Amino acid sequence: MKILTALFAASLISLTASTTHARDLGPDEALRLRDAGTIVSFEKLNATALARHPGSIVTETELEEEYGKYIYQVELRDPQGIEWDLELDAVGGQVLKDHQDT
Repeated sequence: MKILTALFAASLISLTASTTHARDLGPDEALRLRDAGTIVSFEKLNATALARHPGSIVTETELEEEYGKYIYQVELRDPQGIEWDLELDAVGGQVLKDHQDT
């Protein structure tokens, strides 16, 4: 019975660890990464996102660490009122995802 309990506990710990894959970064840590040159400036990341949807405005941004990579998430609203969700690689600035918010 002790072996079964130990196996169950190990499985639960492993499952919990595998589902925790994204971490929101606070403003202080985000600025530290930018100042260190680890990630692209927020102005450049926003400009890249806005270039995909001219005339849009940035409504929300967030920096996360996902699977060891820094991902910059941007929400935009275009002149027609359509909302867009974009994800950019915060290190290189490439657009990873660009889709209409539903």
